[in-house]
Amino acid sequence: MPFDFKKEYKEFYMPKNVPEIVTVPEANYIAVRGHGDPNEEGGDYRKAVGVLYAIAYTLRMSCKTDHHIEGFYEYVVPPLEGFWWQEGVKGVDYGNKDTFNWISIIRLPDFVTKADFAWAVETASKKKKTDCSSAEFLTVDEGLCVQIMHIGPYDDEPETVALMDKYLAENGYENDMTETRLHHEIYLSDPRKASPEKWKTIIRHPIKKI
Repeated sequence: MPFDFKKEYKEFYMPKNVPEIVTVPEANYIAVRGHGDPNEEGGDYRKAVGVLYAIAYTLRMSCKTDHHIEGFYEYVVPPLEGFWWQEGVKGVDYGNKDTFNWISIIRLPDFVTKADFAWAVETASKKKKTDCSSAEFLTVDEGLCVQIMHIGPYDDEPETVALMDKYLAENGYENDMTETRLHHEIYLSDPRKASPEKWKTIIRHPIKKI
């Protein structure tokens, strides 16, 4: 059976729909940075997601090429994730999507090195006939966080975030958003296949003890 991050690391990919505190270990990601409304048809966000998946599947299928990755094992490509922030905004203003800054990411297995990543960027660019040079190898150490499973449209997330904030206040914690510790979303549903009221999104915020 291929290794499935969602099943092997349930504490990070299958939270309940009530807030919980976790310590998230360091991990490597394929990342593309950008700015603007993620819903824009043909916009930078949609292009970034295309680049991420092109590289992710190139690495996933590397075992069928001449490029040998040491320690490679069969695995399921992890879900799409994203870090989001807006200049001068505490939290997230969902009503002003044009001002979003984002880092769109897909997790990498630990065996993928920077050299393997560079090979995948070059190979994906040639095979997919698209420029994948915007992608970077990003290491993130999230540390102490609060997370919850949000079910429903993305625009309804403020109600879920309010539950997280209430939980923190009641348990002696507070949000710890910085330039490097950001609002984090993990997308477990394909918006093209599921209706909005059934979308599953993990919301994760960095926190600290008061």
